[in-house]
Amino acid sequence: MENKMLELLKTRRSVRAYKPEQVAPQELDAVLEAGTYAPTGMGMQSPVIVAVQSPKYRQAVMELNQLARGMENDPYYGAPTILLVLADPDRGTCVEDGSCVLCTMMDAAHALGLSSCWIHGEREMFQLPQGKALLREWGLPENLRGVGSLALGYAAGPAPQPKERKTDYIHKV
Repeated sequence: MENKMLELLKTRRSVRAYKPEQVAPQELDAVLEAGTYAPTGMGMQSPVIVAVQSPKYRQAVMELNQLARGMENDPYYGAPTILLVLADPDRGTCVEDGSCVLCTMMDAAHALGLSSCWIHGEREMFQLPQGKALLREWGLPENLRGVGSLALGYAAGPAPQPKERKTDYIHKV
């Protein structure tokens, strides 16, 4: 069966090297809007998306992720844009809701010719006092739980080749 959406899903890859040029505003807006249409438990829309493009906040977020994960390299692979996804921890589906937002934005980015990579560490980042301080600075509730983030930008090289699909991935019963 041939279908453009299915082909996009099959060809999206995580990219770990980015050009320094910033994502075009209309492309960023399209990716962010797509994220707002991701499914959420009972349609409650618990996630919050924070688009980080300013050098000041990109640096702060990078250093916070490094601190939370005990790393020294750039966890966002040089991507000029970071999309943070946080969610209300009082919602029982906050992690699932945020995960759907992240996946939807990755697919939307790919459809627009942008590259992305899901980055971890946000849960730990926003439990730290420095993370809570950033949330306050951004006017967001301190209790938000970090779900994940996306490195977003234009790939600095070709997309990686997909791994072979495992043979026991699907079971029909």
